[in-house]
Amino acid sequence: MSVNDISFPNLGIYLHDVPKNFQVFGFTIALYGCIIGCGILLGVLLASYDRRSRGLSEDPIWDAASVSVLSAIIGARAYYVIFAWYMYKDDLISIFNIRQGGLAIYGGVIGAFLSVFIYCRIKKIPFLELTDSVALGFPLGQAMGRWGNFFNREVFGGWSDGPLAMRLPIAAVRQSDISVGISNHIAEGMDYIQVHPTFLYESLWNLALLIFLFCYRKHKKFSGEILMLYLFFYGLGRFWIEGVRTDQLMAPVLNIPISQIVAVVCMVVSLIVIIVYRNKCKFIKS
Repeated sequence: MSVNDISFPNLGIYLHDVPKNFQVFGFTIALYGCIIGCGILLGVLLASYDRRSRGLSEDPIWDAASVSVLSAIIGARAYYVIFAWYMYKDDLISIFNIRQGGLAIYGGVIGAFLSVFIYCRIKKIPFLELTDSVALGFPLGQAMGRWGNFFNREVFGGWSDGPLAMRLPIAAVRQSDISVGISNHIAEGMDYIQVHPTFLYESLWNLALLIFLFCYRKHKKFSGEILMLYLFFYGLGRFWIEGVRTDQLMAPVLNIPISQIVAVVCMVVSLIVIIVYRNKCKFIKS
């Protein structure tokens, strides 16, 4: 394979010269950043549409987005750097270089919702009501944003020969992402690896989650239910997908992928909230 090629052999798809960036007036622009930016914009537009469709003002969405986008990026980068400190401790300047990836979704989610919470407290806007709309935008943004990982040749899993198996040139990926299991399937003379496209798994999971939440939103029983459902089902999918990836960020001491721990916490907390509030709604009606 050429260093810029990507293929899905069991689907009969072979992509030649897939770029990582492009030039505009002499400036190099990373596709990773463009796709993340488009994902964020689409997420905000969907959240805004949800507010408008329910007869509510869109202004809080755009106002909150103006601060939460930056806090999401900072949170995503901080989360990644903290749990991959070995990659940055000898070159601190590289912490600020996100052009090659290194943004953790959970860090972005935490950063965004924290800033939205502060915004709601300052403006005296019901936090849970607003985040029901925000929670619709997240899976859309994530579903698109994961394709930035595709162009960066990252966020893949172990060796696979499944229907969606993906081939990447060895020279195009980080050597640290090539696990022992993958290495054992590299025959003499092979210049590629064949792996699980976990970026695609997560993108499809988020798309399915978006469809479910969008269809369910008018049937919610309490403010914050859409947010809780998002946290539960995203955590459910992420727990499995994280176990397949080869670039896991590990929790100190426990030596367990930190995103699996966060996923379980999100699932447990959101499930408890859903059960408690649904029972409360039934009690009030009775």
